[in-house]
Amino acid sequence: MLKKIAIVFGTRPEAIKLAPVIKEIEKRSEFFEALIISTGQHREMLAQALEIFNVEPHIDLQVMKNDQDIIDVTSRIIQGLNIVFKERKPDFVIVQGDTTTTFAASLAAFYNKIHVGHVEAGLRTYDKSSPFPEEINRQLTTVLSDLHFAPTSMTYENLIHCGVRRENIFLTGNTVIDALHNYLLLNDNHCRYCDENKKSILVTAHRRENFGKPIKNICLAIRDIVQMRSDIEFIYPVHLNPNIQAPVYELLGGLERVSLIPSQTYFEFLRLMQSSYMILSDSGGVQEEAPSLGKPVLVLRDTSERMEAVEAGAVKLVGTDRHAIVEEVVRLLDDPKAYATMANAGNPFGDGLASSRIADSILHYFGMGPSPAEFQFQRGLNFVK
Repeated sequence: MLKKIAIVFGTRPEAIKLAPVIKEIEKRSEFFEALIISTGQHREMLAQALEIFNVEPHIDLQVMKNDQDIIDVTSRIIQGLNIVFKERKPDFVIVQGDTTTTFAASLAAFYNKIHVGHVEAGLRTYDKSSPFPEEINRQLTTVLSDLHFAPTSMTYENLIHCGVRRENIFLTGNTVIDALHNYLLLNDNHCRYCDENKKSILVTAHRRENFGKPIKNICLAIRDIVQMRSDIEFIYPVHLNPNIQAPVYELLGGLERVSLIPSQTYFEFLRLMQSSYMILSDSGGVQEEAPSLGKPVLVLRDTSERMEAVEAGAVKLVGTDRHAIVEEVVRLLDDPKAYATMANAGNPFGDGLASSRIADSILHYFGMGPSPAEFQFQRGLNFVK
């Protein structure tokens, strides 16, 4: 009898990281029936990713309304999924990461006595307010989950530290590397926004913790650097959130060699990363992807749940202090050795096979596949190549 596997997502990063998992579930059609559910948490940006990866949800909850807060979104997702789960009766629910959708879907599954598999499990800062609300979302999802798909040995050990039993954890690698390997057109790196005669610095900053003074500091640092250096340009796809748009356009709008552009599709953003000299970002996904492209990342946060990249030397935490950002960017521009160290650090997050391991782990969970010992990595494995 086929096992019905519900895959739930609501944001573009979730869709990108779950698209390879969906494909692996669908490949095992003799065992699994995929039920693809979108909550519509980030509708416009989510639609871009779904089209690129050729993923079409069977159900779209369309939860987003104007002027909602986190409580509104959470309750609407739980209520919507409660109806879906009662009607469609999935045998297993897959969630990814640390969004409101992730936590709410896990809780709805628990209330309906459906077991949960958490992709990208075990990330931690151990500071419940940083990032907000992601740190609490992932901690609560850990408590609610039955299978935990850890992307690295560090996240594996975090789960052990949190009391998760070893037999319920599978070290898989990160599925974002699967997406990168499978879908990135490495030879198609034309960037329509880039000046071939300049070193392009890509910027992404959108996290809730950076609203207010932090995003203003980031913009002031960008302004300082572009006024100091004629050999560089900044390219900044500006997030749709008005808390980001207002200060960014106020402080950077109209500046020479600062291109404020709309949010990009997944492929276009990858091309921007490929064409950049370095990246300034508060995005977790960028920290995972950029090392595979050999691009140093300066992280615009004070904490990170992806310390593997910091320890590997591929990224560096610089926070949102204006002068610290300027200092680190100038250092990488002027010190070829420091730049090469970061650019050549390698990627500690995976080898492109995480989604296959996740699907095989679920097969084993239902007694239809081999023992985990036959495909699970040793905890000490280092993914850097």
